[in-house]
Amino acid sequence: MATTKHRVSAIDEAEFAKASEQGRRLLARGPLATAAKYEAGHIRVELNNGCAFEFPVNQAQDLAGAKAADLRTIEISAAGLGLHWPKLDADLYVPSLVRGIFGTRRWMAEIGAAGGRAATEAKGAAARTNGKLGGRPRKSGLETA
Repeated sequence: MATTKHRVSAIDEAEFAKASEQGRRLLARGPLATAAKYEAGHIRVELNNGCAFEFPVNQAQDLAGAKAADLRTIEISAAGLGLHWPKLDADLYVPSLVRGIFGTRRWMAEIGAAGGRAATEAKGAAARTNGKLGGRPRKSGLETA
């Protein structure tokens, strides 16, 4: 009969104390989620500081395209630092949501590119004005061929 040895990384008391202190500071800094619900294509998150915010599910990478039934079950995890959708196996970090970060850099670049393609009269007027001024200034240190 073969035995399997598991290697466990041990940490000393000083490392544990340091990690615990970092966790306490993170929780004290907040904000922390106290409630979250899905309604009409949006997630609403209530925070421990009395504020609340809402975002469309299609802006969150792991939630876009999910069924309403799967979005309705939301768990507050990690003492209010996380939101978890068990039916989707999706997690979002509350401090990042508060800062407006809803996905990976690539996902956010796709959203930004879609906005950059928007054609409005104001955008066209700004581009024409900028063109009359000589366009965008060259970046220093870069030479053209």
